[in-house]
Amino acid sequence: MGGVPQGSDPLRSLKRISDPTRARILALLLDSSDGRASVTRLAETLGLRQPTVSHHLKVLLDEDLVIRQPDGRQVWYSLPPDQIDRVSELIGGTVPVPADDIVDRISRDLGVRFTGTFAPEAVERYVRESYALLAGEAHISRHLSSLTSRFAAERLDALAREMGGTTATPEVLFVCVQNAGRSQIAAAILKHLAGDSVRVRTAGSSPASEIRSTVVTALDEIGVPLGGEFPKPLTDEVVRAAEVVVTMGCGDACPIYPGRRYLDWDLDDPAGLPLARVREIRDDIEARVRVLLDTL
Repeated sequence: MGGVPQGSDPLRSLKRISDPTRARILALLLDSSDGRASVTRLAETLGLRQPTVSHHLKVLLDEDLVIRQPDGRQVWYSLPPDQIDRVSELIGGTVPVPADDIVDRISRDLGVRFTGTFAPEAVERYVRESYALLAGEAHISRHLSSLTSRFAAERLDALAREMGGTTATPEVLFVCVQNAGRSQIAAAILKHLAGDSVRVRTAGSSPASEIRSTVVTALDEIGVPLGGEFPKPLTDEVVRAAEVVVTMGCGDACPIYPGRRYLDWDLDDPAGLPLARVREIRDDIEARVRVLLDTL
């Protein structure tokens, strides 16, 4: 049977499951109620001939992504227990849930959360638009469902805040181009310093697919967590909800609304820069954030 991988190459594993049939086989094994399946069962589910399924299983077996367990005249295939997380990570985004199913489920859940504030149709419209923005403009594929839910909830919350008028809690929006570096650093530091006394949001005029690893490292070094943050597109309602809008290199992409305080911070983009330079940018941002916090 396949053994436990020793230093398996993630890129090679990704190539092995680039075939949609192999990805589907792994997904079926991952979702199986008893954790295993036979060639016959897989062939019936996939609508393929057994020799075809056997071929794909052989490829996965060679990559240690499945194990083979003879049981009398029957042979079962399953995922190695210590490789379930790895397999789940590898197939993430390769066998996507239908968009309509995602939108329907999130819309129902957020409909409960915003009962009395927004009609179900309005909630669904924002969820559907948020999904399209993340999947299209932001090019996000991993964890798309949960990120869509969070993004839509943030947008609806901002809209509800605007409809309800001003509150005692100031709100700051940080905007940069990719929402993967400068704006995330600034937001994380302000949240860390202000706690719940300030509401903080971020957005990007052209968002990246994920936050840069050097940014995560630079913040971790000073004890500042990023939490579940992710790059997200700039939308009107988050600008309208903010009392202070801080832009960083995004030019005229941010709409201007009266009654908001706008600041433009001239900062280098950490994209492609070594960690030492990212630390300098982080420290510059921290100094600016501390000054901003004193004025809120």
